[in-house]
Amino acid sequence: SEVMTTDLVVGEEGCSLSTANELMKHSKKGKLPIVNKNHELVALISRDDLLKNREFPLASISKKNKQLLVGAAVSTHQGDQERVAALSDAGVDVVILDSSQGDSTYQREMLTFMKKNYPHIDVICGNIVTSKQAVNLIAAGADGLRVGMGSGSICTTQEVMAIGRPQATAVYKTSTAAHEFGIPVIADGGVKNTGHIVKALSLGASAVMMGSMLAGTEEAPGDYFYRDGIRLKKYRGMGSKEAMEHGSSKRYSYFSETSEKVKVAQGVTAAVADKGSISQFIPYLVEGLKHSFQELGVKNVVELWDSQQAGTLRFE
Repeated sequence: SEVMTTDLVVGEEGCSLSTANELMKHSKKGKLPIVNKNHELVALISRDDLLKNREFPLASISKKNKQLLVGAAVSTHQGDQERVAALSDAGVDVVILDSSQGDSTYQREMLTFMKKNYPHIDVICGNIVTSKQAVNLIAAGADGLRVGMGSGSICTTQEVMAIGRPQATAVYKTSTAAHEFGIPVIADGGVKNTGHIVKALSLGASAVMMGSMLAGTEEAPGDYFYRDGIRLKKYRGMGSKEAMEHGSSKRYSYFSETSEKVKVAQGVTAAVADKGSISQFIPYLVEGLKHSFQELGVKNVVELWDSQQAGTLRFE
């Protein structure tokens, strides 16, 4: 008691983060205890939180606890219901139902199970390519849709299975239907540069998957190797034989009794060039998008969609 301070500056339980930040600024303290009516400690805010908010203003954080949002992927097999329960206990924010063909009874059953038992978790369904598939999954309770079949750089579904659709058409058709219900669409496949990102957003996508673009970054899994003097990193498709041997085959088979013995690859293993650190690569992509939006004469994605609907944005 002789060395500890008695002049405490505290925040009351329920105060907003901005209020707590202001208290810390004015008091010039490094920590701000949050207490309840009984003066019991319920939370602690540090100056590091202020610095993180300032340095990473665009970070995807939870509105409830200000922690980074976390997502996970599960298959539509019944055995993965236990994984969903474990993910819920761990505090996951969003779950992607990973399937090569999303508009199936298996996916709708898993979606129904999750919405009944874990309604607080957002569920992204897919993959799909038609407006009918989109409406079916939205009716079942999907919070988001992933669009694309066989359009990825290491995916061969269209060649092997004759299943899929040109990505631009798929994104446009599904997003047109999804926007009527306020459901976002993720363009999955075929994105190799900032121009492709702009095209996907222009066609109605709210976000894009960038597997091959980010696979060459330092933070991506895998080891670098050199070929013809170029620094590369291995990048494999989930439908490749190599990935199937490590457990991804259940994503592509349900009812075939011979599927475990005879595996039909719907992807390949490739290599991507070194992209450096993602901390430098992402700002480059963001700046490229800003320049593109400036040339298009729009300030944000909503304005981009409006210009498309109004006919002022044209494609050739």
